[in-house]
Amino acid sequence: MIAAAPAPRPSVLFVTDLAYEARGRRYCDEDIFLTSRLRETFDVALCHPRDAAALLDGFDAVVVRNSGPVLHHQEAYDAFRTRARESGTRVYNSLDGRGDMAGKQYLVDLSRSGFPVIPTVDRAADLGLLPRSDGYVVKPKLGADSVGLRFTEEPELAEDADGTLLVQPRIDFRYEVSFYFVDDDFRYALHAPRPDRRWVLEPYAASPEDLDFARRFVEWNSLTHGIQRVDACRTPEGDLLLVELEDLNPYLSLDRVPEEVRDAFVTRMSASLRTLLA
Repeated sequence: MIAAAPAPRPSVLFVTDLAYEARGRRYCDEDIFLTSRLRETFDVALCHPRDAAALLDGFDAVVVRNSGPVLHHQEAYDAFRTRARESGTRVYNSLDGRGDMAGKQYLVDLSRSGFPVIPTVDRAADLGLLPRSDGYVVKPKLGADSVGLRFTEEPELAEDADGTLLVQPRIDFRYEVSFYFVDDDFRYALHAPRPDRRWVLEPYAASPEDLDFARRFVEWNSLTHGIQRVDACRTPEGDLLLVELEDLNPYLSLDRVPEEVRDAFVTRMSASLRTLLA
């Protein structure tokens, strides 16, 4: 009796820029680790974000990971999204997120809706809505990694501003904390005890109140499949305020968590990918 051939394994195109140099982070190490583990379940090939649109047809799914800020390859990323939607390619993270994936307009929308976020406006007429502060931050909605960010003493936007810039007060905070989710499943949290060293992270024991805060934004988001990182700051009064909802290619700082947490994360990510492919 001839044994049946084993079923082919799902194929995954893993989009990453291994050469990208991020301040305080080793993108390449994280993606080398992730792909080594995903190969236990999937056939995996890596490509640069500029090549993704041309290659995606040959794979069952595309995983977008540490590919650097999109603004460095905006045209290629737009072509990839268009091609993926036209072909019905399964993309992880799915392309329906409302956080950083779509720019930072969500910070304005959430601020207007009364969510616990750093107050944010994008119109000169709304500058008076911001609280008084020792300084302000002006940054582009499509910015990342502090590209285009500048500090001012007073809140300022040109009267004819085209809506591409945000203004926020500079917030005094005790520390920053990040909550990491796969789909809507909380996996771990990390915090930076020193405000001046954002990426020197330590494990953080999230309280039920902390998780209620983070889940509020995960539930608000429309992401169907993928990894989300909810970044927040702890004010001197003890409140949490949203800094960023990263749902495109959040860096995971997996080198900062215990081995068992790292293994559990990869297991959950693999299960999420299998669900996407089902």
